[in-house]
Amino acid sequence: MRQRRTEKWIGALALVPALLALGCADRTLSRSGYAGVELDPPAPKPEFVLTDTQGAPFDFRARTAGYVTLLFFGYTHCPDVCPVHMANLGAVLNRLPDEISRQVRVVFVTTDPARDTPERLSTWLAQFDADFIGLTGSPQEVERAQVAAGVAPARPDSTGGADYAVGHAAQVMAYTPDGVGRVVYPSGTRQVDWAHDIPLLARAGGGS
Repeated sequence: MRQRRTEKWIGALALVPALLALGCADRTLSRSGYAGVELDPPAPKPEFVLTDTQGAPFDFRARTAGYVTLLFFGYTHCPDVCPVHMANLGAVLNRLPDEISRQVRVVFVTTDPARDTPERLSTWLAQFDADFIGLTGSPQEVERAQVAAGVAPARPDSTGGADYAVGHAAQVMAYTPDGVGRVVYPSGTRQVDWAHDIPLLARAGGGS
């Protein structure tokens, strides 16, 4: 059983059952049946090592082997895309059967290591799901990880002072248990789409 989020997001997520009850009439599926954007060709899972919120090295490829891995690059001061993605994922995983949700690893890599201390990153992610994995590193290490994952490196807005924003990739990348990136999920992906796709991802590429 996944650990539950704190109360902050419960009210915002109260509509999840209604969303999951929606029909499929307005969903356009890929050729393999995914609601997300299917990659053609698929991409290999990237290799990089960053630091987790306990201060230990985290080998991304090795530590997520055999799991559905949902990788996202963002930052905790983000006003919209990052908390929405994490809230939606936390809500859906909380409601999927344990035999599905326990096969999933959500990895959030901060694109703002200057402000996202391990403590802040851990506390922020726990609002959505205490099992979410937070990673950080030097700016150079984080940029190399983004390049390895095939996304444009994030860039801070130098005109914003201490409350600067960070421009970053808005998509979640999904890797199936065989270590292949098959689908990406842009900003605006709905909970009903996640609920549809996560079981498919768990069965793809050798999953159970």
